[in-house]
Formats: sequence, C-alpha cells, structure tokens
Amino acid sequence: MTARNISRFWEWGRKIICVGRNYADHAKELKNAIPTEPILFLKPPSAYVTEGSPILVPMYTSNLHHEVELGVVIGKGGTAIPQSVAMEHVAGYALCLDMTARDIQDVCKSKGLPWTMAKAFNTSCPVSEFIPRERIPDPDNVKLWLSVNDQLRQSGCTSDMIFSIPYLISYISDFITLEEGDLILTGTPKGVSAVQEHDELQAGIEDVVTMSFRVDRQVQ
Repeated sequence: MTARNISRFWEWGRKIICVGRNYADHAKELKNAIPTEPILFLKPPSAYVTEGSPILVPMYTSNLHHEVELGVVIGKGGTAIPQSVAMEHVAGYALCLDMTARDIQDVCKSKGLPWTMAKAFNTSCPVSEFIPRERIPDPDNVKLWLSVNDQLRQSGCTSDMIFSIPYLISYISDFITLEEGDLILTGTPKGVSAVQEHDELQAGIEDVVTMSFRVDRQVQ
C-alpha cells in the first residue's frame, strides 16, 4: 500500500471498470443474451458521488435507471493476474449504484455505438463508505437490495453472478492493468427500474452497510 488512503478511493482512484449483464435474470429482463464472456465498459472518476450529495438526472434522459452492485476496490495493482491469487489484490469493497440512462443506452445499442453517454455522466456512480475485506469474508455470497421511496425494487445475491470476482479480476487484468484505487462494478441483479426527480433511494448489503441518495434534476 502507498500513503494514499484506500478508504477514500473515490478521491484519487483512476478508473471504474463495470461488468454488464453478470446476472442472468437481469440480462433476461432487458431481453439481452446471456454473455459467454464478461461485457465491460468504463466510467470516469468524475462519475463518483458519495452520501450527502444528490444523484443528478442528465438533461438528455427521461428514463434514468438504478442498478445496485457490489464494488471491488483494488488494493494492489497488477497485469495478467492469475485467478488463484486474484483476491490478494482486493483491499475491500463498496456498495455501488450504476445509474444508467436507459433510453440513451437503447439508442446507442440500436446504432452499434458505445454506451458512454448512458453510463459515464457525472454522479452515475454513487458509492458507500469503504468496506474492509474482513467485513465481507465471502464476497460470492453477498445479499444486495435497493428500494425507492421505501418500496423494494431490487434484491439479489452475488452467488448468482455468472462470472466470479477472481475470474473478473484475472480477465480484466489481462488487457487493462489494474491499479490501486480502481473500482470494479460486478453487475446488478434483476429489478432495475426508473427513478424520478425527488425520489429517495436506499440500498444495502445485508448486515454490512446501507446508504441513501436523493435524485435531483441537473440544472443547465
């Protein structure tokens, strides 16, 4: 570890690597094929937002969706990391949301274009406090949930992920060098749906952490 404070990774981490369609039921609910290898996309560090600040709906979308995910915080960088030692590179975890402009994503998909406008906008990656790895001894059996205005929308378990955390770390590091402070979003369970201005989002990892965010409209 360097002198940088890993518990505030969002202040200095250089990239957010996201895994799409890593839960079969979520792929099915959006009528997507179940992947045979990880689907990856990136968010910039400017996507981070922490509790106390709102999620901002971009001016160009009318269909912003929530996606609750387990985030993996990298503590030791590397390239071509073997699965057998992949977990040695994990410093801890975070509860995360992958906010998605679904209407924009659908247009991009229909035109064969990248998803950047749908996924990488400011405040598109709300995160909880840092969770030391000792608090989640079995990351392959983590229960996630999300509610909107106290109504449960998502409830799932990382045991349903198609690709495991060690596999993802190894796969990603084969062609993107992982660095200390990087965040990997591991995918979302089914139940994604739209949020509106003034909605209150609550999310949690069972028995570990909860977080809350308010939704506001971006002002030009």
